Amino acid sequence: MTPSRIERLPFDAEEVRTWGRRDRAHTDWPVVYVLDGDQRQARPAVYVGETLNAAARMKQHLANASKREAGLTTIRVVIDDRFNKSVCLDLESHLIRWLAGDGRFTVLNGNEGITDAAYFDRDLYRESFRDIFEQLRADGVFERSIPQIENSDLFKLSPFKALTNDQAAAVEDILEGLFADLETGVDSTAVVQGQPGTGKTIVAIFLMKLIADIRDHDENDEVQPDSIFADLFVPEHRARLQDFRMALVVPQQSLRLSIRKVFKKTPKLDPSMVLSPYDVGKAEEPFDLLIVDETHRLNQRANQSSGMLNRDFIEINKRLFGADDLSKTQLDWIKARSSHRILLVDGEQSVRPADLPAATLAAEVRAASALSRRYPLLTQMRVKAGADYVEAIRRLLRGEEGAAVSGEMLGEYDLRFFDDLADMRMAILRKEEEHGLARLVAGYAWEWRSRRDPSAFDIELDGVRLRWNSTDKDWINAPGSLDEVGSIHTVQGYDLNYAGVIIGPDLRYDPLARRLFVDRESYRDKKGKENNPALGISYSDDDLLQYIRNIYGVLLTRGIRGTYVYVCDPALRGWLRERLPMGVERHEGSHA
Repeated sequence: MTPSRIERLPFDAEEVRTWGRRDRAHTDWPVVYVLDGDQRQARPAVYVGETLNAAARMKQHLANASKREAGLTTIRVVIDDRFNKSVCLDLESHLIRWLAGDGRFTVLNGNEGITDAAYFDRDLYRESFRDIFEQLRADGVFERSIPQIENSDLFKLSPFKALTNDQAAAVEDILEGLFADLETGVDSTAVVQGQPGTGKTIVAIFLMKLIADIRDHDENDEVQPDSIFADLFVPEHRARLQDFRMALVVPQQSLRLSIRKVFKKTPKLDPSMVLSPYDVGKAEEPFDLLIVDETHRLNQRANQSSGMLNRDFIEINKRLFGADDLSKTQLDWIKARSSHRILLVDGEQSVRPADLPAATLAAEVRAASALSRRYPLLTQMRVKAGADYVEAIRRLLRGEEGAAVSGEMLGEYDLRFFDDLADMRMAILRKEEEHGLARLVAGYAWEWRSRRDPSAFDIELDGVRLRWNSTDKDWINAPGSLDEVGSIHTVQGYDLNYAGVIIGPDLRYDPLARRLFVDRESYRDKKGKENNPALGISYSDDDLLQYIRNIYGVLLTRGIRGTYVYVCDPALRGWLRERLPMGVERHEGSHA
């Protein structure tokens, strides 16, 4: 394939007029272009587009007040003799995603036109995209490499995503329903349901950006005509969204902070739009729309992690319901403070007794289904082994008879079993060098001694001494995380390329009873096994087993490229070995 060339000129009407006469490709050929601002600025603007007539399109941009006000100074046009419309749409989408993930520029594009369509020779063309990227990087448009960008939270949590078919259908149906409800004044609740890796968080963030784009749409700005969302950009929808108050509710602190960083760098979004459940309960004004990510992690009334939060729970209940009603949950706060709600749910990711009860989640799913407002996500976006692998892992952890992971499920997915922790740690370190985002994670089966004494070690196995995560905020990207072990509370909601999972002595197998069981004493998360005297609930070993199963279900589905497994309990190790088609990594000093 002949190399692409990039032509550069000032964002100036006279320069564009002269340039347009030089080559037929400037007026009659599919191209992709990048408009960017003064790179000496802290956060210059950038806009990416595709067109069949570059000269005419540049004149339109020059006449557009919003483009002039954005401070754009430079035009870069990517020209290739083998480009066609499909290739240009694909390259445009890639450049937008990479620019958003790089974080140097403020991306002015909407997200409604991001595509991932199939076309002839797509793989061959996409190889050339990396050459185009490197040309632009050499010209100062990008700061980081593609692997660095694609491993970043800015990229993974960006609203500029190519949605899967079921994600796109859910977004379209949700917004059509929302606008119909806004017209009639009827309150509503929609439920988006999906397993790990189906992109529930992506849908939540995408919706926030798309709604903001519809609200602020300038009729002089183009909307991708072949986007399935193009029909939503109409004046009546824009009118209904004026003074529209919306927010994204994220129960987990670490994920909440990561999404706020993304919103800070996304036009029309703001970090103040990402809230905790407590923020919602304390808000002075109600919301028109609350989108709740990880709804299963909302809390019922239970002993919170600090005395201040216990006090806040009581005060919010009194404020919203007139009294401290013990039956009220954080989901009740969401309902009391919003006219419309979108709940993103996976009941098998509840990991603590304080989380919403399964019956509460099931009731929300049933109610949404009865009103045709339940939207399932089925396409596996994270784990390259696919949805069958995720479901097989869950069936194994439920101890179902005949449950197993087959070799056909895995394809090129790297699933390995280790009998020596030192070997697994070395393998993770190698994968970190090759791909990045390779980390050790574990069930909460060891005391967190290093929290009080930084010189202490928490996990000691096979001569390896390790510490738990030294921070619970953005641990994966924190300095030193490669030498630590992350818990469920640091990785839920995040992606890894490779996860080295230590299944601790909290989960065991009884070969005589042929069942999984919990070793309560070995489970060290005090909040994870705490009874609820306020509601008169005591949690049995079977209840605790469900939470521990869910924890390992999350940990074993974090790895995009592969999952490495080390099991402490010998009986469980043997049982899993029979059901997982992994090569066993043995060491001479193995305790197997």
